Amino acid sequence: MNREPRLVHVRQNVLKQNDIVARALREEFRRAGVFVVSLVSSPGSGKTTLLEKTLAALQRSRRVAALVGDLATENDANRLARTGARVKQIVTGTVCHLDAMMVRRALEGWELAGPDFLFIENVGNLVCPAAYDLGEELRAVLLSVTEGEDKPLKYPPIFHGADLVVITKLDLAEAAGFDREAARRNIEAVAPGVPVLEVSARTGAGMDAWLQILHDRAIAAHR
Repeated sequence: MNREPRLVHVRQNVLKQNDIVARALREEFRRAGVFVVSLVSSPGSGKTTLLEKTLAALQRSRRVAALVGDLATENDANRLARTGARVKQIVTGTVCHLDAMMVRRALEGWELAGPDFLFIENVGNLVCPAAYDLGEELRAVLLSVTEGEDKPLKYPPIFHGADLVVITKLDLAEAAGFDREAARRNIEAVAPGVPVLEVSARTGAGMDAWLQILHDRAIAAHR
């Protein structure tokens, strides 16, 4: 018996419901003046380190908060909370991505008008998150230099849906033999015109540009 049509139908319904919730969240965020950024990448790309440095920097002049998705443990949330930002962990169990309803449930009891920036760190995965809108204004897809230049060609949907691609761990590029131009060509091949930024959260290279992008996008979103 062929069950594929039924599976496709169920998946379409799930995504449709997710999009309804995500649209409602986006409108609520906009009314509250919150700029929402989601970070998506494979495991070990440096999402948490980038977010840690970002929260610490923004804390000096902005109100910031973060939701952190992982299959298990609250390690990342505990680490990020040391920046002084409001942080909540979303433990997904066996689910390999965050969805809009998880975000809504995690925000229950929060005053949406509180933070200027809300960051959503997705579960480390380049496949499942591609299909799920979380109500964000900016989706940043991270690619570390240790992953190889062909990652965009292997996982085109997530890069195609990116508003910004951030190449991370730049300080390791030479040691990893990372071909920056090849990486940029591959990104352009699957996501023509998408902005690309190179950073090292460890050394601080590119961090000023990253923070400026967040600042500029937030202003543009709230005009």
